[in-house]
Amino acid sequence: MPKKGSKYYWWCQIGGWSFLVLVLVLAAFTSFEQRITKELIYNTLIVAASGLIATHVFREVIRNRGWIQLPVEKALPKFLLGILLTCIGGSLVRMLLGDALGIGSTLKNSSFTGRMVPMMAEYGLMVIPWTLIYYVYHYIDKYSKQQLDTLKLEALVKELELKTIKAHINPHFIFNALNSIRALIDENPVRARTAVTELSNILRSSMQAEKLETVTFEKELNIVKDYLALEHIRFEDRLQVEYEIDEDTLDQPIPPMMLQTLVENAIKHGISRQVDGGKVKIISDFKDNYHELVILNTGRLNGNRNKDGFGLASTQNRLQILFGQKANFDIREVNGNTVEARVMIPVDLTKL
Repeated sequence: MPKKGSKYYWWCQIGGWSFLVLVLVLAAFTSFEQRITKELIYNTLIVAASGLIATHVFREVIRNRGWIQLPVEKALPKFLLGILLTCIGGSLVRMLLGDALGIGSTLKNSSFTGRMVPMMAEYGLMVIPWTLIYYVYHYIDKYSKQQLDTLKLEALVKELELKTIKAHINPHFIFNALNSIRALIDENPVRARTAVTELSNILRSSMQAEKLETVTFEKELNIVKDYLALEHIRFEDRLQVEYEIDEDTLDQPIPPMMLQTLVENAIKHGISRQVDGGKVKIISDFKDNYHELVILNTGRLNGNRNKDGFGLASTQNRLQILFGQKANFDIREVNGNTVEARVMIPVDLTKL
């Protein structure tokens, strides 16, 4: 069964050379010096037929030799040689057909060279545009396919990177939550049951997050609130939580589990190391053309300014994968006893 591209090729070939026949006949019709005769029509048909045969052979050579895949500087000499040979071939076919049918050109009494050179010049005027059209079409087609393959590859790499990151993140908060619940079972069974519900909410959201590249900030914030409620069981009054949320930011997209990872890091490396505990404050607002997320916690960086560790490194990686180089993540120490983690995500203004 013929390929779709092959069918289009033959439609273009036959249509193009037929159009040439029509142009030549009409040119003779409008000329005061030439009448339309059977010999003129037959000769024109021979020109088109020999041109079609010669260019088709040329096309097969191009395809079999893979000239379209070559760089332009390497393909150019080959195409120039191919054009020359195609002109010679077309002229020979035209001469043979014309002599066999007893239909010659106005140069039929000339020498072989005298007939070939003008014919080759005529075919050059036809074959060169044919070659340019053929090459440009396939060059654009090749470039488009390469772009599509590149985009598919980038999407696959991006998907694999995100899945790898999520696979590492999810067990961290699950195990921490289970430890908090375990401490409650004997002391406060009622609160333990509530904690199980909170954990189930986190697990449900986590399972859904596996299928998503981004979630709304509101959804992520709800997970964090459940997580902080579980951690409050462990720290009691040593953990204070404060929210400063601009409601207009709730529908903004962020990477799933990103906020939870940063809050977990604030508790693990900040609050848990303070004898008197401390505060975790979550701020969400718009700043210029960015969605700004800030997590403040009591504690010190202890020299960890290079965002070491999987959780913090994954934050930077996911932000750049999903939002490009404009997205930014930074963690620093402020006011002597406070650590600030700041995420800047560019805002799509068309969706505001």
